[in-house]
Order: sequence, then structure tokens, then C-alpha cells
Amino acid sequence: MSSSFDDRAATWDDDPRKVERARDAAASIRSAVPLSSDTRLLEYGAGTGLLAEELVADVGPITLAEPSAGMRDVLTAKVEDDRLPGATIWDLDLARDPVPDARFDLIASLMTLHHIPDLAAALGGLHRLLADDGVLCIIDLEEDVDRSFHSEDFDGHHGFDRDRLTSDLHAAGFVGVAFEPCHTITRDTGTYGVFFASARRQPDADAPGSTA
Repeated sequence: MSSSFDDRAATWDDDPRKVERARDAAASIRSAVPLSSDTRLLEYGAGTGLLAEELVADVGPITLAEPSAGMRDVLTAKVEDDRLPGATIWDLDLARDPVPDARFDLIASLMTLHHIPDLAAALGGLHRLLADDGVLCIIDLEEDVDRSFHSEDFDGHHGFDRDRLTSDLHAAGFVGVAFEPCHTITRDTGTYGVFFASARRQPDADAPGSTA
């Protein structure tokens, strides 16, 4: 998957539809989560950092996790030209790599999780990266019943059924799961809904005897 995104990284931001999608995602986050200069943000599967750019004035320290080398090159350029001032860049795939020893108040993921076959590993890692009462915001595809959004050989998830994703989030330890519409993608193959989901890490979720 990373090599495909490597090839598209340099021109990714040229598509105004991707910019609009990031703006809609940021608006949903602002409506659902209190943000301040103290908010530690991790964007997981950051791509070129379009979502983080929309939130840069609303939050504090930013970390950008992205397994594609081509995308990380674009992120590095944005850090250097102060579009993402002071941001930290990680080469991180939670389905493959150890969970870093860090904590965040907000983790956001835009159109990333449906690309990850091992969703349980990713959600478990994201839960561990959240501070107590931290919030995970997922912006991703509604269930694509006819599987037309991606090619036939796509090995990820064809969108998400909300009830099933809620169960997966609960299994990873999250509480307070909520969904709302966020964005619509229109292609020659059809129209596809994009949802906004939020979930919280319960305090002391890793403590012995926790029921989170």
C-alpha cells in the first residue's frame, strides 16, 4: 500500500476534493472536541498532513504518523516551510510496529483505517497512545455494499458498518462511541458517504480490574 501512496504523494494536494474533505473533517472535529493550545494531536495515517494543516491553529504539539516514504517527504517539506511548524513525523504502522511511548489528547484518522487489514491491532495501538479521557476521531468510509469504491484486488475494508465498528472500538477499550455524517465523495462509480466517529479512552483504562 505504501508504494502506491509514494507514487501519488507529490500531487496529492493538487486535488481540491481532498482539500475539501480535510476541511469537512476538521470542522467535525472542532464541533465534537474542545481544542486548545495544550491539545496534543496525533494524525495517524497523515498522508500529506491536510487535516493537520486545517487544525494547526487550534491545537498544540502535532505528531504525524505515516508509513509512506513519499508522503513523509511532503510532510517534511511542510514542516520546513512552516505550514506544519514544529510537527514531529513518525514512520509508523501500528499493525506492524511497536506502540511508541507517547500519549496524546486527540488522535485523528482521515480515510486511513479502511486500508488496514488488521483493524484490531490498529485500534489497540491507538487506544494505548491516548491519554486518559483522550478522544479518537475517525473519518472514514461508510460501508460500501457494492464494493465499487476500490478496485477488485483491494485488500482492506470496503468501508465500515457502524455497528460492527462500534463493537471493534469497544473491544479495543474505547467508550462513548458516537457517529455522524461528515462528507460525501462523488465518483463515476457512485456516491459514497464518509462518517465522523468519536470515541474516548476511559481514565485508568489499563489499570488492573478495569472494565473499559
